[in-house]
Amino acid sequence: MSFMNRYKKFALMLCAVIFAFISMPLVNASIHEADVVIYGDTSAAIVAAVQVSRMGKSVIVVAPKVNLGGLSSGGLGWTDTGNKAVIGGLAREFYQQIYNHYQKDESWVWQERSEYGNRGQGTQAIDGDLRTMWIFEPHAAEGVFEDFVEQENLTVHRDEWLDREYGVIVNNGVIQSITTLSGKTYTGKYFIDATYEGDLMAAAGVDFHVGREANHVYNEQWNGVQTGVLHHEHFFKSAVDPYVVEGDPGSGLLPRISAEHPGVYGMGDRKIQAYCFRMCLTQVPENRVPFKKPEGYDSFQYELLARTLQRGQYSGVWRFFTKYDPIPNSKTDTNNHGPFSTDNIGMNYDYPEGSYEVRKQIIEEHRTYQQGMLYFLTTDPRIPENIQTEMRKWGLAKDEFVDNDNWPHHIYVREARRMIGEFVMTEHEVMGYREVPESIGMGSYTLDSHNVQRYVTPEGYVQNEGDVGVKPKQPYEIAYGSILPKKSQSENLLVPVAVSSSHIAFGSIRMEPVFMILGQSAATAAVMAIEKDILPHDIAYEDLKAQLLQDGQVLKMPH
Repeated sequence: MSFMNRYKKFALMLCAVIFAFISMPLVNASIHEADVVIYGDTSAAIVAAVQVSRMGKSVIVVAPKVNLGGLSSGGLGWTDTGNKAVIGGLAREFYQQIYNHYQKDESWVWQERSEYGNRGQGTQAIDGDLRTMWIFEPHAAEGVFEDFVEQENLTVHRDEWLDREYGVIVNNGVIQSITTLSGKTYTGKYFIDATYEGDLMAAAGVDFHVGREANHVYNEQWNGVQTGVLHHEHFFKSAVDPYVVEGDPGSGLLPRISAEHPGVYGMGDRKIQAYCFRMCLTQVPENRVPFKKPEGYDSFQYELLARTLQRGQYSGVWRFFTKYDPIPNSKTDTNNHGPFSTDNIGMNYDYPEGSYEVRKQIIEEHRTYQQGMLYFLTTDPRIPENIQTEMRKWGLAKDEFVDNDNWPHHIYVREARRMIGEFVMTEHEVMGYREVPESIGMGSYTLDSHNVQRYVTPEGYVQNEGDVGVKPKQPYEIAYGSILPKKSQSENLLVPVAVSSSHIAFGSIRMEPVFMILGQSAATAAVMAIEKDILPHDIAYEDLKAQLLQDGQVLKMPH
């Protein structure tokens, strides 16, 4: 065969291969399918995924953030346990894995195990007999969630943000698919919204509420505006002047004080309780990063703090550091404490429904505010010497949040959207005044709302409003209907975090162990719906109850 003939034959073969290739059906590599698609990066999202996997179904976690675990790995290591007897299932397994971590000698780097003690939030930090530990460092918690991912071989797509405007396709109340801003599309039989914000729920057209309902809506006492209610120590005990020039209203208000009327007691509004970052601090010199002056720092933002301290709001230096709660390795979970603290009161109202850009701006403002306050406390001459001297001993923990300048990955979204679903949990159920139908888990924490606004009283002084703390008489059951959208609105979505509840009931439900409990129960319902080929709304409760109990959930108060 001549060279020319061989060339022609090769060319014809090549053309045939190319034609066959381009004639094949195109496979869109950006489409991903699973039995259950979970949107979120919270503790509830990972626990739900583990449950789906263990029940034998395929699952994909679509995680907006890279770091998994939400606030459980984001600085909230001083766990809001309430009555830990009602924490079961995978939630308890998480705390057992924390216990296992701290049984290793290599886990104690900056502190001897014997020096740590055993104090938790109203309970022991460590239950030796039950092999659980409730207090932990951020990186330890994140490590447990990553272990869950590895051990269960979970598929997790990170840094994937839902296209909230166009990315949720719904047909007759059934979510067909969700698409992220990167262009990836996810299809599944069931979807779980495990975000703090309820973004998938809202984009799917499900009813929700933002802010405080008026007391008359659910016949509650602690829901609406709570002027005059001062339950914790997060209010101004002494008369502090709110004006730039003290005694001169014409000089204007100091920063972070609202000129608006706070509203009539019991009325509703669109305002939400304050956010903050749960910082991880330490006094260990080798592991301490000194507080730095943040970009955009303005000392005048903290004039109210200086006045408050100068008027003796804290009767002793130790009281200022009350919420520097100890976690292992000589670190803290630092929360707000007092009338002017890490809670950035009144600066988050636009967050729940805000665009990603709006939320980013709010998060950055909170970060600047909180970092600026730390710098102010260590440098400003108006700070009482005893507090400033003590404050200078502290710094950010160098070995925490190492990929984020030692700052928490997650802001503490204490409350955002709340679904209005098949059943609305209210203070009547939480306080035990009314029975709960079809329990899928339990809560027990105080009905707890942080301050919502800071205003000027009729007497002309500054005061905070919205802080409520009312303890239930015993643990309470959480209704299955509280994680189900109304059947007429969505048939294949479950919502275990932005649950159907009033503002004040959510103040108790919103604890990380409870989110894990509800995440597991939501996943169980989704898998059972697939197996029985029925809607989650139509599952026989006795069947669901049997499966939950088999998997270790606690549905009624143990005797």
